[in-house]
Amino acid sequence: MSEVVMKHRRRSAGNRVMDVVVYTLIILFCLMCLIPFLVAVSASFSTERTLLRDGYSFLPRDFSTLAYEMLFSTSQIYDSYKVSIFVTVAGTVLSMVVTAMMAYPLSVKKLKYRGAISFFAYFTMLFNGGIVPTYMLISKYLGMRDSVWCMIIPVLVNPWNLFLLRNFFSAIPAELHESARIDGANDMRILWQIILPVSLPALATVALFYGVAYWNQWFNAMLYIEDSTLFPLQYLIMKMLRNIELMKQMSGQAGFAVDMSTLPSTTTKMATAIVTIGPIIIAYPFAQKYFTSGLIVGSVKG
Repeated sequence: MSEVVMKHRRRSAGNRVMDVVVYTLIILFCLMCLIPFLVAVSASFSTERTLLRDGYSFLPRDFSTLAYEMLFSTSQIYDSYKVSIFVTVAGTVLSMVVTAMMAYPLSVKKLKYRGAISFFAYFTMLFNGGIVPTYMLISKYLGMRDSVWCMIIPVLVNPWNLFLLRNFFSAIPAELHESARIDGANDMRILWQIILPVSLPALATVALFYGVAYWNQWFNAMLYIEDSTLFPLQYLIMKMLRNIELMKQMSGQAGFAVDMSTLPSTTTKMATAIVTIGPIIIAYPFAQKYFTSGLIVGSVKG
């Protein structure tokens, strides 16, 4: 009996040591992720001259809000925030609906041409039509030029997210499907009342992927949108940063009367990072508890 107790104590001591090691590594990793964010926040509230002279620090040495004042100096940024929020919310909802309605039938092994349809979706991950044909299709034939829908419809379904959701649906026991069919439920009712309620981890994971992608949308805006009131936040800030860099380059030319050496270029970049990641930081904790389980379970079956 004493040997069993000693083995249990040694095992408990080993577990405690392992817990200490694991928690220490996790804390170090969290610090590695948090420190750059804190440095960026500090830099965004510093003056350009101080930042160039003294470098980065955890606390701003010469506090200044000039970078944020430049970002919010025009009302256009508020319109861009509204556009980005609409694109993110509407795009995520539509993408989740379409992706779920595609993933469910692909998870049913009795579906005819299931392999061919999956191949067509996978093929789009490897090849695309190119920028010029896509531009002609969206702007000329679909008529989505100068429309917020050009940032949603062309990227409505991501094949990787589709297969992730399909794999999760495939892992759900087939007995749930069969029992629902015996009770007279059709495929739509099975999907909305049985499959989706038990798939919250996968849905939250895929919704987070879609939300981040829509929030960072700027390339389609650059191609298809000329109306400045429809610029998303990312594209507007990119244009503002380019204008600042152009002004700094012009300041070095001969005959340029204004000294722009203190123009907040670097601090504005840090401020834009803080402004743009804010909503994602707020939304992520709500999906974080589902993220790991959804990602792992969705990768079990192929």
